[in-house]
Amino acid sequence: MILMESRAGRMLRRSVMVTAAAVLSIGCVLVPVQAREAQDSAVALSDLPVQVQRTHALVLAGGPFPYAKDGTVFGNRERLLPRKARGFYREYTVKTPGVRHRGARRLVCGGEPPTRPEACYYTEDHYSSFRRIQY
Repeated sequence: MILMESRAGRMLRRSVMVTAAAVLSIGCVLVPVQAREAQDSAVALSDLPVQVQRTHALVLAGGPFPYAKDGTVFGNRERLLPRKARGFYREYTVKTPGVRHRGARRLVCGGEPPTRPEACYYTEDHYSSFRRIQY
């Protein structure tokens, strides 16, 4: 004999599933927002490593930059920086002592012209976190 699920049972199960999906959706939305808020820490340029200060000076001077990728558009795919139109942000390599490749440190600046950025951000962990630079 096949047991038939009652209408009340189906409705209860559906309600539980919808509630669970809603709770999970809210959690997925809140976690990135909290992560972005945690990234809002600011740091004075003078408190950053000298390599960051040198790279920043090169940005203001318009180069020349040591790496071909320096000055290319940064897509902000991680969405950790304020949302802007594509092309607003540009990335620059910050040299890491003892590392022969580009390393993980970057300076990301936004605004036009690139030699007068509205804002710059420093990441030492290849875009996992950013700190806004105060001048």
